[in-house]
Amino acid sequence: MFKRCFIFFLVLLLFLSTSFVRSFAETEPASQFIIINKSINRLAFYEDGKLVKVFKVATGKSQDLTPEGKFKIVVKIVNRPYYKENIPGGDSRNPLGNRWLGLNARGTWGTTYAIHGNNNPSSIGTYASHGCVRMYDEEVEWLFDRVQKGATVLITSSNQSFQDIAVANHLFDADSGSVVVTKPTDIPTSLQLGSVGSEVEWLQDTLTKLGYSTNGVDGYFAKGTDEAVKAFQIDNGLTADGVVGAGTKKILIDKLQEKTRESLSAYFYTYTIKKNINVLGEDRFDSSLNGVQKLYY
Repeated sequence: MFKRCFIFFLVLLLFLSTSFVRSFAETEPASQFIIINKSINRLAFYEDGKLVKVFKVATGKSQDLTPEGKFKIVVKIVNRPYYKENIPGGDSRNPLGNRWLGLNARGTWGTTYAIHGNNNPSSIGTYASHGCVRMYDEEVEWLFDRVQKGATVLITSSNQSFQDIAVANHLFDADSGSVVVTKPTDIPTSLQLGSVGSEVEWLQDTLTKLGYSTNGVDGYFAKGTDEAVKAFQIDNGLTADGVVGAGTKKILIDKLQEKTRESLSAYFYTYTIKKNINVLGEDRFDSSLNGVQKLYY
């Protein structure tokens, strides 16, 4: 009887221990870090060893203004007031935008240096701040909702890739290291008049390459982009509503790939018909060779 009770007790203890470990693993916070490279004014967000998304940012007007080094996100504030000029949080005049991710840089505690939004989207990508890292409001909202307090933020000036920077600074966990980048075309959001951010920049660049002028590639979905989108939609049998959803994005990607293939074909055709080469002792023009014979050069 005692032996049976002892075995039952061991089984129960093992079950409870397993449940505890599983529960702890499910609630353990994700491993996250951010790299900000001032040389290219880009911010990379990593989660569980994967490069999730890259954003365009603005940094200090001079090299010394935005501090470099490893810091932590210690404060998260929605609609922080701009105390210097007594502008309330959420006000369209507020230069801090709608989200504040405070950093413990240079002995401060999250109230001096931060990653934050701003009310001047045209400054993104430039050297414009007094030390903080500016983002588009819509993009800092995404990051604010995703990143956790305590996440590491590395600020540097480097000509290395984000991956190399992460490895060199030991930012990966021991079991991490894979890289999966989310491109603007993978994000299921719709773009329309008033949208801002890297997705809009990709849209403008793609439309421009396809021959539809957006009056610049600045990441701001204004009238010029709206008109270009509608013109593209009309030319491709879509409803000309100016909204870039999944359907319009797919055709944009297809058209861009088609144009790229045409450009490559034209390049190689021009190159090959002018080249006279020797094949097996015989001088011949490339244009008379088949695909297998072209591999000789």
